[in-house]
Amino acid sequence: MSSVLFYEKPGCLSNAKQKALLATLGHRLTVRSLLAEPWTAERLRPFFGNLPVRDWFNPTAPRIKQGEVRPETLDAATALVLMLDDPLLIRRPLIESEYGCGCGFEPGSLLTALGVTLAADQDLQSCSRSGPDPRCDLPTDGAAA
Repeated sequence: MSSVLFYEKPGCLSNAKQKALLATLGHRLTVRSLLAEPWTAERLRPFFGNLPVRDWFNPTAPRIKQGEVRPETLDAATALVLMLDDPLLIRRPLIESEYGCGCGFEPGSLLTALGVTLAADQDLQSCSRSGPDPRCDLPTDGAAA
């Protein structure tokens, strides 16, 4: 199929499921840490395309869940500054391929081009951990998920 550059949060169970699905479809994955990548605003911005700014954000990021960051109130420039400072805010995964780039793992033109078909009840975007505090989006040193 194609080569896919996949930016993940290391240890994220949902990202693991997303990568597995892409691999079963024959894509060659190059996986990088979303948290360790040296992002710039110019490099990060294209992943969000025409999405509203609020949809650029990971809704389970601690600063969003605590109300410190309110994506619906931000403009693009401010959103990018916040994300560069705290990559946990970035909606993941970020995917780059010959078909373009995008954020998140929900039905749309990029996933369609990659041959991904999700059933109506199949959610590979939300956190795969359960419970009142899944701890998915805590900063990680590689040991925590």
